[in-house]
Amino acid sequence: MIRPCLLTVLMAGSALSALPAAAWGRPVVPPSHGGRHPAHVAARPAAPYRASSDEAIAVMGTHAVSHGAVQAMSRGVMEQFVQGTSPMKMLSRLPGINFVSNDPLGVDTWGSSLYMRGFMQQQLGVTLDGVPLGAQDYYTYNGQSINFAILSDNIDHMDISQGGGAVDVPATTNLGGAIQIYSADPSDRMGGKVAQMFGSNKAFRTYVRFDSGKLNRSGTKFTVSYARSDGQKWKGAGSQFDQQVNAKIVQPLAAESRITAFFNWNDATQFNYADQSLDMLRTLGHRNDYYYPDYTRAYLAAKGQFSGEIANYPDALDVSYYDGVTHASDYLGGLNLRLTLTDRLEWNSVVYGQAENHWGTWTSPYTPSPNGAPLSEQLIVAGNQRFGLTSALRYSLGHHTIEGGVWYENNRYDIDEFQYAEPLLGQGVPVSGVLGNFGTPFQHNWGMGYSTNTFQFHLQDSYRVLPNLTLRAGFKSLLVTTAGGETANDAAYNGQDNLPNGSLTTANGFLPHFNAEWRFLPNHELYFDISKNMRAYSYGGYQLGSAWGVSNQATFDQLKKTIKPESDWVYDVGYRYTTPLIVGSLNLYHADFSNRLQSLTAGTIIQPVSTVVNVGGVSMYGVDAALTVNPIRNLSISNSVSYNHSTYGNDIVSQGTTYALKGKKVIDYPQFMYKANLTYRFHGAEAHFDANYSSKRYFSYVNDMSVAGYWMTSMGARYRFGNYGVLRNLTVDFNVYNLFNTSYISQIGENGFPLTGDFQSALAGPPRQYFGTISAEF
Repeated sequence: MIRPCLLTVLMAGSALSALPAAAWGRPVVPPSHGGRHPAHVAARPAAPYRASSDEAIAVMGTHAVSHGAVQAMSRGVMEQFVQGTSPMKMLSRLPGINFVSNDPLGVDTWGSSLYMRGFMQQQLGVTLDGVPLGAQDYYTYNGQSINFAILSDNIDHMDISQGGGAVDVPATTNLGGAIQIYSADPSDRMGGKVAQMFGSNKAFRTYVRFDSGKLNRSGTKFTVSYARSDGQKWKGAGSQFDQQVNAKIVQPLAAESRITAFFNWNDATQFNYADQSLDMLRTLGHRNDYYYPDYTRAYLAAKGQFSGEIANYPDALDVSYYDGVTHASDYLGGLNLRLTLTDRLEWNSVVYGQAENHWGTWTSPYTPSPNGAPLSEQLIVAGNQRFGLTSALRYSLGHHTIEGGVWYENNRYDIDEFQYAEPLLGQGVPVSGVLGNFGTPFQHNWGMGYSTNTFQFHLQDSYRVLPNLTLRAGFKSLLVTTAGGETANDAAYNGQDNLPNGSLTTANGFLPHFNAEWRFLPNHELYFDISKNMRAYSYGGYQLGSAWGVSNQATFDQLKKTIKPESDWVYDVGYRYTTPLIVGSLNLYHADFSNRLQSLTAGTIIQPVSTVVNVGGVSMYGVDAALTVNPIRNLSISNSVSYNHSTYGNDIVSQGTTYALKGKKVIDYPQFMYKANLTYRFHGAEAHFDANYSSKRYFSYVNDMSVAGYWMTSMGARYRFGNYGVLRNLTVDFNVYNLFNTSYISQIGENGFPLTGDFQSALAGPPRQYFGTISAEF
């Protein structure tokens, strides 16, 4: 008898997707069991996770059912972080992931970044309940920041693929892996949760959640939650405010089918920290910041009348900005549908819509106001509106599970820069981003608008050769077309008659993926993962580091003749050993990167001069090793080490000058990382200690500037008091961030990276911070 086998057809030149892991604390469902797997079913997040008293909290500890090239992070691990911490910061517990931020909770989208095995967050695929969130840029041109998409309290688990990412992940940015986030379902029981956090610098966060419980025989249930966060910056003046609403309703259908509707809303206004150069941080210290709310001092500084230690600094004007503020309002909603059509056939679909209004301000001492004031307020306003759907069928036949699906999305993105007049000294209230009192601009510096259509198709076959051996082969096809460019141009301001305008298409009909998993002995697993990936061209504002960010139309037309999309081959092989006493893993990986596009930046942060350059190939080799030991009951000790060697393969020429880039280390990613976690639990009490080391990171492409490595430590304690009357699981948490008050540089490159030398594109990390939370369920 001949079995239909897509695997056999694709073996000649293809690859397949990694089997995603189940969340910690739940058994893995092999493909032969109806052909279903939690991470393949976007509309099927797991039930809310409750940490039990015997749960091992360590990242790789007991109940950590990571699988193949995918690791999973449970609710129990996330609860060790301060309430309201960014999901991206939580992922930094894992080997190979480096997250930095200029605020202790990682929520400042301007001053934070994540790298995973040398790939930037803009080069990863990120989804929430199957909805693509796009590139995790500051201006999220094709999606939404995860910080604004869901409250971290409502995340059930996260699956992290540090290989190539599964072929069914809807993403145009996936070069180095995928982060798939799943929200918690409403509880079957009516009730809810209230949590209140207090912390350093007047940090204050309130979280309230209500679960309806099952409302009828069919099992209809919903949940709605609200959180409000506020607090002052750790240096300078200004607050970081955010409020969010998450809502979700689940309607079970017959035969294990269900439909889920969701809606998430966010409104955030954040005072940012002032960008510094490395020399500024060395000379002026880590406490230097914006002048806000001292308008007089900023006004005089713009006229050259500097005061304090800044007066003796050679580039004093670049350290004399009045303020910088970010505002974002986001809406995300849609439907998840899972239909079990037969005992062999399943249909999963997601329909979604998302919109964002985002602006950022800086007070410029380089452009005076028409009234004679030496300052003006520069405002960049951006917004995107997108609609899309994913739909996939999965069919089980014998030892094979065949899946095919499509993703379509339309996205409209607009971004404009305006200039607003500041008042003369003593003659009015300064224009400030936090007030939103912009009035009428005196200058429209530039405007850009884009329309993008995305289509992705995937097909894969999972072949269970033996009960302990699974092979997968598959591929995806990707077609992305973006058209647009200039919508406004002030020629006198930009010095250009025409800004870029035109279209670019990214297309590849065959991006293969191959994967195998073999449990050759009890508790022992071997796996490998091979994939080819491609990233669609990014798009953004004038001089903001995309293909359309070049100086003028002529440069764009010339670039179109030579530009190629970024692509890579990623190879991943690993071993995992799992017992109640010991969990260990060893992972080796290699990536060959082609056509790496980098934004080379010079000038000032107010008037940058950027260009996109193909720096050629990048070769990456790395290893991650992790070991968790549970030597006695309730004690877990976890350690991991990561080494990454990534180098550029070509010299580059910029403005007629050749730069010796070949053999230089890739910027902004530490070659060595060490992470340790110790957790101990005794009855209702729990304590944990974390220590992380990151080696130096290169700041300039030719490696003549770098930031030093540093140790970061934190600790936390929790006590569960149990139930008191109507209150259940009354809990008190206490956390200390940066326990030993280390002085270090966190974020670099928020304004781009220089080819050589220094640039005003670095931020200091926060000092020691304290946080306490009291929470209870009802």
